[in-house]
Amino acid sequence: MLKEIGVFLLKLTGFSVLLLAVHYYVLLQFFSGELYFPIWAIYCFNAVLVIGVYVVLRAYSKKQFGNMFKLFLITTLVKMVLVILFLLPLFLKKSQYTQVEVFNFFIAYFLFLIFETIALKTFLQKT
Repeated sequence: MLKEIGVFLLKLTGFSVLLLAVHYYVLLQFFSGELYFPIWAIYCFNAVLVIGVYVVLRAYSKKQFGNMFKLFLITTLVKMVLVILFLLPLFLKKSQYTQVEVFNFFIAYFLFLIFETIALKTFLQKT
């Protein structure tokens, strides 16, 4: 199990670094203001969430494979609550660039969600 998680972490790291570099470059070209959430913090947060869901599902699959869908829904719900808590300071502070900040976050969030879904689909097909 540790080998598979290591391979997953390597793929996630490569994906994150590539996506962060592209996102940072595009942001530098089209935006010059000061953001409340740095881009690296958004990517670290999303990567930790993806790692958490993958590791929990991977560890739980050894015990009870039948309830994987229920556990996936629970972890996704927890993930959504954490996202709201992460973005709460942005909405309470009323940043000048709220729309840009929300786009920055959710573009990365959905790309990480796609990566997570593909990784979990591959894992579940092997099982």
